[in-house]
Amino acid sequence: MNHRNGNPIKAILFDLDGTLRHHLPTGVQVFMDYLTSRGLHFSDEEKTRAERWEHFYFANSLEIQQDKKLYKDEGEFWLNYSKRRLVALGMHHPQAAEIAPDVSAHMGEHYKPEVYVPEEIPFVLTTLKDAGYILGVVSNRDEPYHEELKNLSLDPYFGFSLAAGEINAFKPDPRIFERGLELAGTSAQETMYIGDNYYADIVGSHRAGLTPVLYDPGTLFPDAECAVIRSFVELPDLLKRQSS
Repeated sequence: MNHRNGNPIKAILFDLDGTLRHHLPTGVQVFMDYLTSRGLHFSDEEKTRAERWEHFYFANSLEIQQDKKLYKDEGEFWLNYSKRRLVALGMHHPQAAEIAPDVSAHMGEHYKPEVYVPEEIPFVLTTLKDAGYILGVVSNRDEPYHEELKNLSLDPYFGFSLAAGEINAFKPDPRIFERGLELAGTSAQETMYIGDNYYADIVGSHRAGLTPVLYDPGTLFPDAECAVIRSFVELPDLLKRQSS
């Protein structure tokens, strides 16, 4: 068992979307490719700023809470989102409002990504499970997603999965992590949380007392004040270093 070697971590909880489950191509790629086709170009700094904003927005921000109440129609919600993201890229509001309908329509028609799990994940999860770690998934999804884990061939690795909508507490709210601890049967000090969204996953799990690990393959958050992995193959070594 892992803690026999001095490692206090007994449970490892994972985010789902953007961590275990990915899209190819990404929404960002399709969004930016369309803008390029329109002759609109942005600096790397502007692109990074917009991606960070996107993470912040989907971390149950006040903005997305307000938008969900205001835009009940899904099409209207994504139209407004397109406008917000254009502004995050540095575009002035009038221009963003002008081209947002075209961008949103393009995304609706052409964004048909394939879902995939990074190839190293099954091996790493097998290694962790065989080492005796309790594994779980804690997501900001509205509805339970066990069938999706099954379709992704991930369900055998996890003892439980938790959707924020089940308890009406969305990351970074500490309550969702506290419920995850109850399901894992471990204390916060004995539990690690791994996710790709700094604002939801890292801030939230840290507030709840867990050990946060940022999965950041694109180095979107180079100044993150926590452990960072670029690939899941780094995770076993990270656990070993923590135990030494």
